[in-house]
Amino acid sequence: MLELWIIDVVNKKMKIKRAIISGGGTGGHIFPAIAIADEIKRRNPDVEILFVGAEGKMEMEKVPEAGYDIKGLQIVGFKRKLALSNFILPFKIIKSLLKARKIVKEFKPQVAIGVGGYASGPTLKAATMLRIPSMVQEQNSFPGKTNKILSKSVQKICVAYDGLERFFPKEKIVLTGNPTRKNMVDISGKEKEGYEFYEFDANKKTILIIGGSLGARTLNESVLNKLEELKNAGVNVLWQCGKLYHEKLTEELKNTDLGSVKMVQFIHRMDLAYAVADVVISRAGAISVSELCLVKKPVILVPSPNVSEDHQTKNAMALVNKNAAIMVKDIEAKENLIPEALRLLSDSSQCSELTKNIAELGKPNATQEIVDQLEALIK
Repeated sequence: MLELWIIDVVNKKMKIKRAIISGGGTGGHIFPAIAIADEIKRRNPDVEILFVGAEGKMEMEKVPEAGYDIKGLQIVGFKRKLALSNFILPFKIIKSLLKARKIVKEFKPQVAIGVGGYASGPTLKAATMLRIPSMVQEQNSFPGKTNKILSKSVQKICVAYDGLERFFPKEKIVLTGNPTRKNMVDISGKEKEGYEFYEFDANKKTILIIGGSLGARTLNESVLNKLEELKNAGVNVLWQCGKLYHEKLTEELKNTDLGSVKMVQFIHRMDLAYAVADVVISRAGAISVSELCLVKKPVILVPSPNVSEDHQTKNAMALVNKNAAIMVKDIEAKENLIPEALRLLSDSSQCSELTKNIAELGKPNATQEIVDQLEALIK
């Protein structure tokens, strides 16, 4: 009985009652943060979770939509080109650090986690200064500057790729994989529903093209440049063009017969899109790559060149080097991407090999393992 009582006491200590999650800027930071919050809440229904984000960034909209409170900091990133905002950046950092310290002191979290992005720097710095057990979650194979700085003061660093000892203290690293939204990657048995939902011919193979919620200019230009080739190939194409480009493309194509090419601004049922896809074309953001490893489809990655440290190319190469994906360079995509996708679609042997190898890289329990690490910090 005494042993059971001790175990019960230890378990109670591990319960998370108050947690701060900070970061954002892009969906690649926000959606993992929400996945972590959901898992904390699943285990601890009465938990209080507070997000801290950057004012004016998409987390200020997406986090409340997911049902969580969020406070904003007036923090921005350093511009690579000469800009007035760079001169006032130090003042914004100091102001954000003071506000973050006030938020942490008032909320009194048991634990804090940073997922990358502008806001996580001041928030996690404030938390560690106040001796709050803290962790960062690094999604990419090449870490961002914020997480490199924070790695010196946090207790744990959850990563998705091998070899990050070059950047972080080895004793703090835990290889967990990236958090993914279960509803996005749960595709088993959904092919029929997917074909009906997207009104596709189930007898045709399907190419899925995804460039993120805002869209990817290169992917859109690649489709436009080879639109006739796609239409004549006798395949289904689900083309997510993104918020930034949808209006312009709709106007440009209003008198064009797209055949079995379906252009959408945003894919609301990603699970059904993945379910019907025979080949996926995608940018190489960390979370996209993690999702693709779980849905186990042949993939062509087109890394964005417009990201810090060219980390998308490094993400893509982590798969290419294991024969788990094909990479087409951004500069070559306009001419080569669609022909390469159609070639791959007809090569069943290579599709099988890519599917087998990418499946071995998936980490379906990443979110649970990250929350396990959080609980261990407050044990």
